[in-house]
Amino acid sequence: MLLKKLAITTRTAVLLLANLSLLHSAALAQTIPSLRDTFKKDFGIGTALNNAQINETNPQTTAFIARQFNMATPENIMKSALIHPGWDTYDFEMADKLIAFGKKHDIKINGHTLIWHSQLPAFIRGIHSKDSIQTFFTNHIKTVASRYDGKVFSWDVVNEALNEDGTMRKSVFLQYLGDDFVTEAFRLAQQAAPKTELYYNDYNNEQPKKRAGCIDLIRKIKAAGVRIDGVGIQGHWHVGRIPLKDIEESILQYAALGVKVMFTELDIEVLPRNFQGADVGQRMTANAQSNPYPTALPDSVQTQLAADYEALFKLFLKHKDKITRVTFWGVNDGDSWLNNWPIRGRTSYPLLFDRKDQPKPAFYKVIATVK
Repeated sequence: MLLKKLAITTRTAVLLLANLSLLHSAALAQTIPSLRDTFKKDFGIGTALNNAQINETNPQTTAFIARQFNMATPENIMKSALIHPGWDTYDFEMADKLIAFGKKHDIKINGHTLIWHSQLPAFIRGIHSKDSIQTFFTNHIKTVASRYDGKVFSWDVVNEALNEDGTMRKSVFLQYLGDDFVTEAFRLAQQAAPKTELYYNDYNNEQPKKRAGCIDLIRKIKAAGVRIDGVGIQGHWHVGRIPLKDIEESILQYAALGVKVMFTELDIEVLPRNFQGADVGQRMTANAQSNPYPTALPDSVQTQLAADYEALFKLFLKHKDKITRVTFWGVNDGDSWLNNWPIRGRTSYPLLFDRKDQPKPAFYKVIATVK
């Protein structure tokens, strides 16, 4: 009997300590400034959400997200491979949960993405006719966009349709539907989602050649009398090499076309990489130098990361009349896709919060840009 009482007492003590720890963490989180509140007069502050976060598996994480962000983009669940896994089969379960999450926590949802050459349903590989690709293309946009019209505030209608030199990427859509597939995607989205903002999204489209191709796309869509509301610059950059002049010139040139500008997938890589951008098809081979900071980021790199984020947000605030949203690609460092790309298993540190949701020096530099 005594042993049983001791076991109950020990278990109670453990639960009490766990609850006290949660309360302590929650209290600390409330003392951290809020990004969404800090920039509420300037532009939206977003993050990418994974399935666990959408499912609210950790109440502390949920509260943290709701305090820091007022916009969110799903990492994967709205990509066609997941939301449209069979020719006549759609799976809306997680996307519907995301919409409910946004409504519950006063977070606007950006749909990502209707048309992308990557992460396509497996059945697409067996299709070899224009009519079939056209049917998939049309049905997918109409079905998904119409379901969430007015429930998502925006759609990345087409994602990454350009090569680095500004020419059209040789995707399955270009191959079978021709150069006008981007315009047609926006036309279909406009019909299916009249209450939703429509964006074109890409990486490196702040670079001059790719920017020129992006401008041509926007002009072509507009010339066809089709609605395009904005352009997303993903913002996958590398520490110490942020192309500030190109970014500013891009903001000005895109805004001059009458479209909104947003930074949609912001992170700053701190690990070695021999190329820039975010082409998921590119990979690197692991070696002794490829994961240089397995346990912690050196102070010198932490300082440079903070300086880079500070410079970026000063630029964003300079042009806040043209920028509507800045979305980080992940809540904290542990969520970042850069831990596994272009080399699996690396330890990356590209965001404002560490793996325990604690603010890094970069966070405070960003907060301090608002006077």
